[in-house]
Amino acid sequence: MALFDLPFDELREHRSASVAPEDFDAFWSKTLQEAREHDLDARFEPVDTGLSTVDVYDVTFAGFGGHPVKGWLRLPAGATGPLPLVVEFIGYGGGRGLAHENLLWASTGRAHFVMDTRGQGSAWGGGGGTADPVGGAPAFPGFMTRGIDAPENYYYRRVYTDAVRAIEAARSHPLTDATRTVALGASQGGGITIAVGGLVPDLAAVAPDVPFLCDFPRAVTLTDRHPYREIALFLKTHRGRSADVQRTLSYFDGVHFAARGRAPALFSAALEDQTCPPSTVFSAFNSWAHEDKEIEVYDFNDHEGGGPYHEAAKLSWLRAYA
Repeated sequence: MALFDLPFDELREHRSASVAPEDFDAFWSKTLQEAREHDLDARFEPVDTGLSTVDVYDVTFAGFGGHPVKGWLRLPAGATGPLPLVVEFIGYGGGRGLAHENLLWASTGRAHFVMDTRGQGSAWGGGGGTADPVGGAPAFPGFMTRGIDAPENYYYRRVYTDAVRAIEAARSHPLTDATRTVALGASQGGGITIAVGGLVPDLAAVAPDVPFLCDFPRAVTLTDRHPYREIALFLKTHRGRSADVQRTLSYFDGVHFAARGRAPALFSAALEDQTCPPSTVFSAFNSWAHEDKEIEVYDFNDHEGGGPYHEAAKLSWLRAYA
């Protein structure tokens, strides 16, 4: 697929048509307040992986509704002092994987926390282990329309809340340095990263790669790839409900969290990306409130984005922050 979205000069200036609800901040303040009424109950159980350079802990903490959420904490073997902390969120359909996977960030001398995504972990990778015990109204198969009848019921209300609680759980470990906490992830993980960047006021930095969950009004009408396509197919059946659906999605749109971003940010976009079109990524980047922000652009890549090249860019960029 050749370039299909806006010309690059227009991407640099593109802004979303999505409008934040008047009660956006109150909605999220109440949501997080209710979640914190449950004891975080973060538990770290050592895992015998056979690795000699990385220690791994099986983590359980209380997320949205007090529901148990899983994760991995990976530390450089034998670490004794507070370490810079990288908290990672996973792409759509994936889970935390197996204990011995994903060793890059611990290999840099940082603590690395990976959050499992509730209800997912069965489409690719090493799997996941976190259920989503909340039911919902009729939905198109997938996660994008679960509970889309109202913001209070929407699936990503639970996921974003889990993500904030994941930051809190990771920071509660005695070997992590809360003042040097970085959030990052790709695709869905990038969208969750942007949400966390707008909800957690004291992160050291964020790095969302080819982020999903941004600029819903444009994404749903621009691309026919899944997962955004799930929303269009739901509306194809539920005729006349577009306004209600867009209202729900406005509480979860990355552009509104970006407008509240209070940490330095490194974004990435790929100009042939039909899964997360570049204009939707630039909508969030251009809305990001912190003045220290950069975006790496990969001209001839689809949703794989920069891949290992962007990993190298993040490794270099993060040295200044954590």
